Amino acid sequence: MQHRNERSEDEPIDDETVNAGAAGDRDALRSIYEATSDRVFRLMVRMVGPQDADDLTQQTFVRAFTRLAQFSGQSKFQTWLYRLATNEALQHLRREKHRRTKQLIVEPTMLATDHVEQDERIAMLRQALDQLDPELRAIFTLKEESGLSYQQIAQTLDIPEGTVGSRLNRARRELRKLLE
Repeated sequence: MQHRNERSEDEPIDDETVNAGAAGDRDALRSIYEATSDRVFRLMVRMVGPQDADDLTQQTFVRAFTRLAQFSGQSKFQTWLYRLATNEALQHLRREKHRRTKQLIVEPTMLATDHVEQDERIAMLRQALDQLDPELRAIFTLKEESGLSYQQIAQTLDIPEGTVGSRLNRARRELRKLLE
């Protein structure tokens, strides 16, 4: 059973916790993980699907914890962590592009016989998302699923804010086309 930290997942990770984690403090690392792992996992599910989300979430935290001392504090810690997670997902998608098969994935929480139509819509959306360019999928997922602002997405992906808006519009247009 996963233990929840007292820290809300929307509450920023403070510099003291980051510094303690960078120094190897296991309690600080645990605190960071417990406060952020659910959101990173949800991001991974949306980016790569549930079959690879656990492994990539773990890889993200391994990478984050080994690079914790490199966090400069120029952005929120969560933004830095989302950048690592998004990069991890994009690298995975690039590696798997040739081997990947398109699957209709329906989330288990939505499985109910009286929700067949809703399940079909979710499956169609998932399939359409799978067909989007990975960078467009990342922006769409960070905005629509994770609720990040244009500024946070720009920081996460290291692109200008205007580019976020134009790519988000492009992602929405392509999704509409794919769903029609």
